[in-house]
Amino acid sequence: MKKIGILTSGGDAPGMNACIRAAVRAALATHLEIFGIRWGYDGLIRGDMIPLDRRAVANIIHQGGTILGTARSEEFRTKEGRAKAIKTLQDKSIEGLILIGGDGTFRGGTLLSQECGVSVVGIPGTIDNDCYGTDYTIGFDTAINTALEAIDRIRDTATAHDRLFFVEVMGRHTGFIALESGIAGGAEEFLIPEVPMSIDELSQRLEKNFKEGKRSAIVVVAEAEQPGESFRIAQEVKDKTGFDSRVCILGYIQRGGMPTARDRVLASRLGAAAVRALLDGKGGYMVGEINREIAYTPLKDTWEKKKPLHVGLTDLLKILSD
Repeated sequence: MKKIGILTSGGDAPGMNACIRAAVRAALATHLEIFGIRWGYDGLIRGDMIPLDRRAVANIIHQGGTILGTARSEEFRTKEGRAKAIKTLQDKSIEGLILIGGDGTFRGGTLLSQECGVSVVGIPGTIDNDCYGTDYTIGFDTAINTALEAIDRIRDTATAHDRLFFVEVMGRHTGFIALESGIAGGAEEFLIPEVPMSIDELSQRLEKNFKEGKRSAIVVVAEAEQPGESFRIAQEVKDKTGFDSRVCILGYIQRGGMPTARDRVLASRLGAAAVRALLDGKGGYMVGEINREIAYTPLKDTWEKKKPLHVGLTDLLKILSD
């Protein structure tokens, strides 16, 4: 293997640049040429790529976002679109691809590999932390710390006004961000997909807390399928309890910003491990970290198997929110 490519796809996550930097420097250290593919699979279709050297990735480890740009490509979902991407790879003699993203990115890369034989290795880059095969994904730690800072600030206002707040965080179909930021922020209640709670039960629990002397409360809500659901939930709770409340939707601020040290180290480890995986013939795998060790998971498992919440944290949740 002499030439490889690297791209970022789907939602951006803090730490992607640290990962690109590590992959580039690991590739150069093993005498590989590496090309940065801009704008994800759209860029691969158009042939929008640049050679990367040490200078190209200098002073980016602390930056959020991705210097390569990212996109979701509808054209790449079609066989015709992938045929254009394959031609780009053939024209550039690229034999291996590093894909930084989530399950959609890995699905696309798997199809590409099946259709042209290029070796692909995935790196989990998503704030949602929902990739099976790794304890943490790149960007998750930064996202929960961003959410935590917001929760801490909101608590000041909630306490000052004796008020109930609903804080909605991202997480797609999972409650990882809500669970960890909420526990760290001392939230009174949580609404996450993995631990269902009805509006009736939530209302009863809040009423009990306020009768026992609580003067303010924070409910952390995972956005799940429908961002903005917190407004409906707040209204239904008001209808049942009479409690006035405020809603804060954190949204995309959780994706941006300077990555934490933990995300930078994780991204650096996985970036270098992805290059080594390509050289060792481990195409078709995602590199992750389990119990602080590099782990290799078949790409298919990353979307076919559901990653569970940490059992210890869900048990702790029941104790702390009682």
